[in-house]
Formats: sequence, C-alpha cells, structure tokens
Amino acid sequence: MPRHGSLSLIQTLVKADLVDEFRLLVFPVVLGTGKRLFGDIVPTGLKLVDSKATSTGVMLQTYETTGRPAFATVPPLE
Repeated sequence: MPRHGSLSLIQTLVKADLVDEFRLLVFPVVLGTGKRLFGDIVPTGLKLVDSKATSTGVMLQTYETTGRPAFATVPPLE
C-alpha cells in the first residue's frame, strides 16, 4: 500500500523550509496514543486556504505555510 506521507519525511522537509502546503485529512476519531504529527519540528505558521467535509465527517484541509509564527501574549481575562 503506498504511503502519502511519513512523519520523519515531513519533519525533515519542514526543518529544511521546503514545505509550501499541507493537505491534511482529519478523521472524526480519538485514539489517545501515538506519535504527534508536528511534535519536534520548527514552529511554522499556517493559513487555512481550503476546507471540505465528506459525508462521513472526514475533514479535508489545505494549509499554506506563512513562515515562522509570531508569538504574542494574551492578557488574562478579568
């Protein structure tokens, strides 16, 4: 069965700044264990450019990279 992605390949490409777009399929299940997809990679900003839902609830999402994210602090709620 062909694979469309690999955790180590994704992490290597993101670290080398060679990724322009992510296409994610999000399935409506919670398994509770496993490796984190974006666990040890360089923080990367993403912009949602397309999103569709299938009849079974699977979300097809396309994100473009926007470079390194800018972090900000959020004041506490009163």
